[in-house]
Amino acid sequence: MPNAIGDIQKVDTTSFPYIFEQNVTVPLKATGLIRCNIYRPKTEARVPVIVTYGPYGKDIHYELFHPSSFAEVNSEHHSAHSAWETPDPGFWTRHGYAVVRADERGLGQSPGVLDTMSRGTSEAFFDVIEWAAEQTWSSGKVGLLGVSYYGGSQWRVAARQPKGLAAIIPWEGMSDYYRDRCRQGGILSNGFIKFWWDRQVVTNQYGMPGRAARNWGPDTIEGDLSKEELAANRRDQTEDNVAHRFRDDVYYASKEYNMGDIQVPVLSVANWGGICLHLHGNVEGWTWAGSPLKYLRFITGRHDLPFYYHDEVEVQRSFLDAFLKGEDREGWSVPGKLPPVSLILRKGDVGFNDAKAEKAYTRRSEHEWPIARTQYTPFFLHPDGRLIGDETAIKSLPVTKLSYPALGTLDNPQRLQFETESFTQETEITGHVVAHLSVSVTPDSDSEIIPSDIDLFVTLRHISPAGEEVFYTGTAGDPVPLTKGWLRVSLRKTDPNHYKHRAWLPHRNYVSTDVEPVIVGDIYTVDVEIWPTNVVVEQGGKIILEVASGDTQGCGIFKHDSPIDRQVEGEISWE
Repeated sequence: MPNAIGDIQKVDTTSFPYIFEQNVTVPLKATGLIRCNIYRPKTEARVPVIVTYGPYGKDIHYELFHPSSFAEVNSEHHSAHSAWETPDPGFWTRHGYAVVRADERGLGQSPGVLDTMSRGTSEAFFDVIEWAAEQTWSSGKVGLLGVSYYGGSQWRVAARQPKGLAAIIPWEGMSDYYRDRCRQGGILSNGFIKFWWDRQVVTNQYGMPGRAARNWGPDTIEGDLSKEELAANRRDQTEDNVAHRFRDDVYYASKEYNMGDIQVPVLSVANWGGICLHLHGNVEGWTWAGSPLKYLRFITGRHDLPFYYHDEVEVQRSFLDAFLKGEDREGWSVPGKLPPVSLILRKGDVGFNDAKAEKAYTRRSEHEWPIARTQYTPFFLHPDGRLIGDETAIKSLPVTKLSYPALGTLDNPQRLQFETESFTQETEITGHVVAHLSVSVTPDSDSEIIPSDIDLFVTLRHISPAGEEVFYTGTAGDPVPLTKGWLRVSLRKTDPNHYKHRAWLPHRNYVSTDVEPVIVGDIYTVDVEIWPTNVVVEQGGKIILEVASGDTQGCGIFKHDSPIDRQVEGEISWE
């Protein structure tokens, strides 16, 4: 540490419509401290508290962090202290809440080791929540609300059951570090992690020189750290995720928790367009949370904007009012009064990255997930490229092998596509999909390399009655297909005896002892989990199942193209 820790707290009671306290120190129960900003209504009454804890800088204004996004955010949530992916203090203090925004350990103005999403930083989050509940201006009720990182971290800390925590709203927040984010289907998801780490995390490390000069928040109060000190004070996710491959590695195992330990009310908000991050975690988090009162809400739209839509904020406020203020206008706190699942139905081609157009989608309530009346319908791969529902037509055919270069160049994946006939009637597809495939691998005749694995990239696409592919709004506003799935065939082993294993969602442990060989010429039957989806296929529309050797259209920045993690030569054969 460059200089001794000092007391540099500032309080401003006149410049803003709320009381602003900057760099308030939260002592940690073990060792060290966290610094936070507090935004409080100008009242003598005790008020409930919304806490956020994350890496992006409590003092970096949203407009500086992402100018174009901030320009589109609902103006109700523009204030002097708006920040990326967090509740706006101006809005929430007007509605009777204090907001505590903490810099995560090792970031911003909080000293310590930067180790995002770790058990240690979750323990510090736990301390911040209990501290907020104990303050003289606090009612003792704490809620968690935030997007992405600020959503995903809620699952882990809620499972620790801090005193004072009354409700959580993980908004587009993954719940499983390994499966949702780092190694989807066992394949390293390196593209987004590197982008995220390089731009949004390490640039805000405690002691990083030049932050103020870059307009990236104020410089560290105690001064800069040297390059050597900075390196020693961080665990680099881009390196750790390459170095560790399995869930029983200490790196991943230390981040595990039991979702059943989550007991507070949960409103899990999943975005149908989040097909490469968060969607799976929001659904599974809701499924396995032990909370007696839990709700699953689906949305569409870009990753950054719906959190601030007027109607969605009113849902947030209604939920938090029920459990933090005791003002339950809708019946959230009454078991069975509200349907636990709220779907948004994607029907028609409304374009993508168009919030107004997506208002054409309708909303429907359900009493469970997956929907109990689901008719699980098998489709079969025909060697002529059709996806058909008639099993007898397949059984009458000889065994056929379709082949393509399995990996080739990482920027030019090869693929096979199987297309349904035009649907004869409107059909809704809502829920989970599994691709049951038989695969084998043969060497390239021009290469001396003997392939030892197969990576499968599966995509579902929607074709409109007009014959055009229908794209949906992805995380960054990019056009995405219906959904995707992945599998590394050496990690094909499932655990049918695990309590999370279901016919429509196979469970894999992804531990080192589960690795199974992939031998040239042998045929392996595998089940590829495809992330949940929704679409209403109109009469005349079609569905395409795509199986590819690498990332295809719709992956955006969520690429799996690490040359360290993936082979670059080989050929796959389909039986």
